[in-house]
Amino acid sequence: MSHSVELLQGTLDMLILKAVSLGPLHGYGTLLRIQQISKSALQIPQGSLYPALYRLEHKGWITSEWGESENRREAKYYRLTARGRKQLRSETEQWSRLSDAIASVLKAGPEEV
Repeated sequence: MSHSVELLQGTLDMLILKAVSLGPLHGYGTLLRIQQISKSALQIPQGSLYPALYRLEHKGWITSEWGESENRREAKYYRLTARGRKQLRSETEQWSRLSDAIASVLKAGPEEV
């Protein structure tokens, strides 16, 4: 039985920004960080991750530089930019408002209708 959950459209960028905000990561390391933090509930397909990293870099929310990975291979490492920190704050606030609103709807009883 799988305990992974499906991502809502638009949340991948926020998750990547959060993962990279915790320290520089190469692409695959970003997948692992999200998986680790979510206790394996979130599984990001590599085919979704790399276009998202490119998109975030193009928007100026992350920057990259080449370095050596743990297994001595060349890898592109991503860091959050000041614009990326601002975007992460904004998306986090929006997500909190949305999740609070959804929780309110799910908790509603007949007396609230």
